[in-house]
Order: sequence, then structure tokens, then C-alpha cells
Amino acid sequence: MEGRIESETPRDFTISDLEKLGVTSVTTSTPWHDKTVTFEGVRLADLMAHVGATGELVEGIALNNFYAEIPISDFTAYDALLAFKADGAYLGVRDKGPLFVIYPFDRFPELKNELYYSRSIWQLRRINVK
Repeated sequence: MEGRIESETPRDFTISDLEKLGVTSVTTSTPWHDKTVTFEGVRLADLMAHVGATGELVEGIALNNFYAEIPISDFTAYDALLAFKADGAYLGVRDKGPLFVIYPFDRFPELKNELYYSRSIWQLRRINVK
């Protein structure tokens, strides 16, 4: 993680580091799964607070260099999750992992559209706070 955070240098997190911040789960359907899935991870709002993020949005960058800008306000408004598990198993690259931005689509049906689907970055490798 880099950009507008308290640290002057980028912060790297292991899955273990993220788990220590507190694990939350959300069960939801997605356009990429055939059934409802229970995702586990850290609330992105909690991660932003942990690093002292002062920006208004984040740029998420995937392993394939796909990127999307996500307003930080989404993290609190919708309890967006930085997931590292699905149905109890750690996410591998083939499973859209190791990190996957997940919105609780079933709890907030207004999120079921291309805008929020595009913000659900999988295979996330870097977050830049802007």
C-alpha cells in the first residue's frame, strides 16, 4: 500500500498481517460465481484506518495490471471487504486471489451493476491511496 498514508514508504501486508487486523465475512452472490459464496477478509475501511489513509480514493492494481479507482467512501457505505478466503479456503490466483475486493451485492442490490463490478478487483497486488 502506498500513496497518501501515514508511512513515508510503501507498506506491505501478508495475509497473516491482514488477519491480525480482524477478519470479517460476507455471504453474497457475484457475477463470477455459480452460487452464493462466503468471503472472509478485512474490512477495507479498517485497513484504511490502520494505515492512516488521507485520500479520497484508491487505485487498485491487479496482477495483470488491470486497475480501477474506488472512492474510499464505498468502504464505509457498503462494508467493502478485502477478501482472502472464499468458503473457508484461501484464494489462489486461479480463484481470483490472493486478494479480491468484494462488495456485499446481495445486501445492497443497487451495487449489482457494471460500475461496482468493475471496482471488485480480483488478483489485487497493490493499492495506491490518492
